[in-house]
Amino acid sequence: MSQTNHQTMRCWVSGRVQGVFFRASTQGKARELGLDGYAMNLPDGRVEVVARGPEAALESLRQWLRQGPPQARVDSLDCEAFAGPVESGFHTR
Repeated sequence: MSQTNHQTMRCWVSGRVQGVFFRASTQGKARELGLDGYAMNLPDGRVEVVARGPEAALESLRQWLRQGPPQARVDSLDCEAFAGPVESGFHTR
């Protein structure tokens, strides 16, 4: 697959998103969509998600992040374009 059409986004998810398998569930969804990147807990209780891949796959992940896994409660989702490096595969940190 050509990576020339790939984009990268960084999102911050707020709500009850730590301790509810949010990162692991995000990893599973991102891998299902063929995305690279990571999901990481932040000290302020949010989860940061960086993902790289085709625009349609990123939009699917963004829509999934609005709800997250069943145990989560997403109060807000903020996403932006991201120009930093992204390692291959999707990982949790």
